[in-house]
Amino acid sequence: MTTDALRLTAAITHEGAWYVARCLQVEVTSQGETIEESLDNPREALELSFEDAPAPEVTEVITAPIAVRHAA
Repeated sequence: MTTDALRLTAAITHEGAWYVARCLQVEVTSQGETIEESLDNPREALELSFEDAPAPEVTEVITAPIAVRHAA
């Protein structure tokens, strides 16, 4: 059986002692002590999820910074 790789986009932030990876096309978030670990955890969860349900149609994600004023 041949499977194609589904390319998803993750935004990774460093929060305290953890790296947090958020998948932008599918609502999955995970954390790890390293960037690699934060990406491995949602990868495993998504692969298991897609075994039981069809993978979503993926559209290109456009990322852009947003400047927001806030009170200091």
